[in-house]
Amino acid sequence: MRSTLAIAAGKLARGASRLRGGGSALPGLVTERIDPEILAHTLSDLPGGIIVVSGTNGKTTTTKMLVALLRAHGQRVFTNPTGSNFTRGVISAMLAEIPLRARLDADWAVLELDEAHALHFARVVAPTHALLLNVARDQLDRFAEIDQTAQLLSRLAEQTTHTVVLNVDDSFISRIRTQVADGVSVRWFGVDPSSAQLLPALQEADVRVSDGAGAEGLPDSADTSLLAVHDERSFTITGSTADVGPLTLQQRGLAAMINATAATAMGRAVLGPEFDPQVAATALSTVTPPFGRGEVIDVDGHPLELVLVKNPAGFTVALGTYGSEPVDTMIAINDNYADGRDVSWLYDVSFESLREQGVALTSGVRAWDMALRLEYDDVPVEHVEPDLDLALERFLRAHRGRPVRIFSTYTAMMHLRRQLASRFDLARFGEDRT
Repeated sequence: MRSTLAIAAGKLARGASRLRGGGSALPGLVTERIDPEILAHTLSDLPGGIIVVSGTNGKTTTTKMLVALLRAHGQRVFTNPTGSNFTRGVISAMLAEIPLRARLDADWAVLELDEAHALHFARVVAPTHALLLNVARDQLDRFAEIDQTAQLLSRLAEQTTHTVVLNVDDSFISRIRTQVADGVSVRWFGVDPSSAQLLPALQEADVRVSDGAGAEGLPDSADTSLLAVHDERSFTITGSTADVGPLTLQQRGLAAMINATAATAMGRAVLGPEFDPQVAATALSTVTPPFGRGEVIDVDGHPLELVLVKNPAGFTVALGTYGSEPVDTMIAINDNYADGRDVSWLYDVSFESLREQGVALTSGVRAWDMALRLEYDDVPVEHVEPDLDLALERFLRAHRGRPVRIFSTYTAMMHLRRQLASRFDLARFGEDRT
């Protein structure tokens, strides 16, 4: 009865929130306040299990890829596609699909969860599977030192009941193999040694420690999926069963290829002999970038790339992926709670790749800080406009008819995405246009 009341209240809040154009987490908050164990009541009896995807970078993309892969194999999957990765965001997503009797029509739950909130989730209902991607400096005011983030993910692995999939190339993640409970299997994903020279572009070399894992110390296991890169767009995922690929993704860059490898490793783990490499390759190759993560928006016949950046590693990877094709660029930096209030991390990013083309405009709460940071790398900035709406209007008007790109932190991206959606008839957050 309590769950039914909570779901009913949440559905009412969801309807009101959508009418007002509100955020995605409020309905979940209402539901959770009435029934704090709503997640356990709705998810614990799913016939497949509960897969949690966590880590600093790549959660949204990897989750979307894994969901596509499982659905292509005929599995019914519930997920939280909005990128709202707190428990209340998961509940909000669930409210769209669950009837008042509190039973989801799904085999699996595949959930992207924030590193800290994953523990809160696990205290309510233990995940059967955990896919742990990486650890990097991110939102230091929330997560403190990088070791703290690694400890959060270790505790999540300790509470996982069936299978943990780990990144063999991230020493913080690979060390978690010693933390899993007896009887819990460990699978791996990583970069094939033949492509290992590409890894430094993704890693924070100044804080890495070598403990024997990594591309040169692959675990002696047949349960490893490895990324073999052929060129900037084509790759194959090797593994204990037949290889997946060669294939090309809709999303560019090495990070996206690694995300696909991680999703494949988990897909192999949960599907077992039912895993079909050809089905997996087709599914992965058709996944479009999640909103704001390399999403390409058609602006009157010309592409606008919207690229989320939220920490040094992520911004460095984004510049490495997109900087080789310089276009007119805007950078929007906010310092709201969801972004992390400390933006000193901008000084750990090299912006030299933008020097020749320059930056047309900086915006957001920290527009002037971003402009100053670019000045230190001798990157010319044409304009500074803190107001996001005015900045977007000016940017689009001044560069009409040309390909453009916007790098932005999370809350700035959300704001800009809403404005772009209203102007160019884009799909809602978490939805794909059919």
